[in-house]
Amino acid sequence: MWIEASAPSNIALIKYMGKTDPVNNRPCNSSLSYTLDHLRTFVRLQPGPQLLEDQWRPFVRSDLRPIELSETGKKKFLSFFAKLKKEFNLSGFYHIESANNFPSDCGLASSASSFAALTRAAYACSTTIQKSELQLALISKLGSGSSCRSFSGPWVKWTSESIEPVALPISNLKHQVILCDESIKAVSSSQAHQLVLTSELFLNRPERAEKRLQDLSESLSRGHWEEAFQICWNEFWDMHVLFHTSKPPFMYMTAGSQQVLRQILELWRSEKDGPLVTMDAGSNIHLLYRPDQTDTYKKYKSVFNPSFPMWTDEGYCAKS
Repeated sequence: MWIEASAPSNIALIKYMGKTDPVNNRPCNSSLSYTLDHLRTFVRLQPGPQLLEDQWRPFVRSDLRPIELSETGKKKFLSFFAKLKKEFNLSGFYHIESANNFPSDCGLASSASSFAALTRAAYACSTTIQKSELQLALISKLGSGSSCRSFSGPWVKWTSESIEPVALPISNLKHQVILCDESIKAVSSSQAHQLVLTSELFLNRPERAEKRLQDLSESLSRGHWEEAFQICWNEFWDMHVLFHTSKPPFMYMTAGSQQVLRQILELWRSEKDGPLVTMDAGSNIHLLYRPDQTDTYKKYKSVFNPSFPMWTDEGYCAKS
């Protein structure tokens, strides 16, 4: 019998980038994320009495995107599952299938939802272990740091010492992703975590992030949306400049990314309002809208979807 579980992705507005302890994924600074319930990874497990080792393959279903893990990605996924089996007292070997309802390895935080879903599925197979949501998040963090933010929401703060939901007075945000490049990243997020430490600009990066987290929380609490936009804008640029100045330097931004960002600034200037904007370690651009910004949400789709595919709350939208 198959045991299935799923977990959402999340988008950090204050970024997790750089680790003080790579083995245990301890972050250099605190991060703040918003849970994206409509972007999910699905994992299912089934014992394989004839298997001599755990085996992964894509989860094929009409509502899921085709996926193929690299050898490195597959090894990391299976290695973490072996740790989960010990954690949850599971014996034998398993068939493991997984897939997302969104593209993987292109800056949409697929590792967060993947490892969270794998942790949930393994826990669901256990009949002897009881864990809280926080305990599951802490376990999942050992596989993918950002996955610990996919166990609650909508707002989650992750520090070097804790993972906790944050009570902010705004929720039910609408979400879009402008897909400037859907290809697999040449530099993985794990590699980026190491490379940013070589940038001369990493000095004081943790302090900058901590200050922005405090400022963003206050802006959102007071309903100062334009302030929140500026903080988020500065934060993702801070992270990407670290990529550009590492040794060796690398880039996720494309010409398409920069074109979209320029247009977003023009729209904000003309309308005096707009979505919060951020980018993860990839070329794609995330937009978060207040519930009262339905017309703005539709306008941005009409502006950008003719040139770029998008993910929206309604699903995937090919270039129109």
